Amino acid sequence: MSRILTYDETIETALSRLEELLRGRYNISKRAVGLLLLQGDPEVTGLVKGQEGTYPAIAEIVRTTQDAYSQPLAYVIARARQEVAQRIVATTISLPVGARRGFTHWLSQVMMNPVTGILLLLLALVGLYYFVGVFGAGVVVDFLQGTVFGEYINPGFTRVTEAIIPWQILRDLFVGEYGLITLGLTYAFAIVLPIVGTFFIAFSIIEDSGYLPRLAMLIDRLFKKIGLSGRAVIPMVLGFGCDTMATIVTRTQETRRERIIATLLLALAIPCSAQLGVIFGILSGSPGSLFIWGGVVFGVFLLVGYLASRVIPGERPSFFMEIPPLRLPRMGNILSKTYTRMQWYFLEVLPFFLLASFLIWLGDISGVFQRILSGLEPVMRLLDLPAEAGTVFLYGFLRRDFGAAGLYDLHSAGEITGVALVVAAVTLTLFIPCIAQFAVMLKERGVRTALAIGMFIFPFAFFIGFLLNLVLRSVEVGL
Repeated sequence: MSRILTYDETIETALSRLEELLRGRYNISKRAVGLLLLQGDPEVTGLVKGQEGTYPAIAEIVRTTQDAYSQPLAYVIARARQEVAQRIVATTISLPVGARRGFTHWLSQVMMNPVTGILLLLLALVGLYYFVGVFGAGVVVDFLQGTVFGEYINPGFTRVTEAIIPWQILRDLFVGEYGLITLGLTYAFAIVLPIVGTFFIAFSIIEDSGYLPRLAMLIDRLFKKIGLSGRAVIPMVLGFGCDTMATIVTRTQETRRERIIATLLLALAIPCSAQLGVIFGILSGSPGSLFIWGGVVFGVFLLVGYLASRVIPGERPSFFMEIPPLRLPRMGNILSKTYTRMQWYFLEVLPFFLLASFLIWLGDISGVFQRILSGLEPVMRLLDLPAEAGTVFLYGFLRRDFGAAGLYDLHSAGEITGVALVVAAVTLTLFIPCIAQFAVMLKERGVRTALAIGMFIFPFAFFIGFLLNLVLRSVEVGL
């Protein structure tokens, strides 16, 4: 019986040799096992390694077959399958002469066109800005922080705490400047939650519409310049939700080189949803400030990516992706995805906020906090920022969104405005990743790579902030 799908001679020869060497018991055919071995499937590779005494010979066949191609074997095999599928479709489906394509087909092409696709992307970003930055970080945050927490929750807890706890140092743990309620819960529920919630809703709509694969195709050529492919759009977009989870998703990149570059760019220039939303909210009153912030961060993203692609050795990325049909987002899907992500927020993020408040309180009463802030004062002076801005970066190390909320507080109090606000926003965005993301980097990329990324980002962020402050003040930009 002839096969519908056959590969080129090199792969077919390798498959024949692998089938002869495979002696273990598998629930699928030996040819299927051989294909998965050639594609580097880790589960099948481990299974074969545990059953076959001839595994060294099997591994050598896989290695020599891969050496015969400039592209990963997974890509070569998938392309061969796609070509066969297209031939089958061409022989079984036909369109009437002059048949008109539907609106969704036209819109799909528009989304992937370099000119119209960029215009639609900008339009989507404007919508995201108004929904997350203006509505979420403005209207909802003002109500929750100023009314709900400012007038009812925090004063109520303060009165109760003062009535039942006689020791000031212990009262400060709950309702002091760095209290679990007045800082941790307030930041988590009144500032970050509405911003994260509106972002998750917007992201679920974009995700359910089928736009993300088209965005990947649109930016593939640009990403090739920085050592990535359009496939990297998935962890990058997820990074706007949470950089910690996005770092885990970098596993989807084909090569170790791509995974390192994607991890570096996520840690450096991709703000998480809360950080992004808060910065949108802070800078929404000055479009010029928002434009400068976005331009500098995007420029750093491209520059560092380009330099990393030249320094880090490895193969150039390849990319192809199946494009699903466009569709109107379904309300049930949007609500389900938003609910799942909000559930993750409460279970994973809220404890970090409370832990961060406790550590800052502990650092404050022990004097460690003040010594760290004293060490940051010269850096703040170089950036022309007030000494209080050091707390923002300390918060940011504990959690990025915690730092953004601290910046929101300083801006609301009128302590950071104009050029200083833009410099602080840019530097905080580029600042070293939070503890959670750094821990994932250690797990995913190893100690040496994670430390190298952290040691690069820490001084680089302040260097960019220093240069930006120098340029903006020398040209006397009015913000």
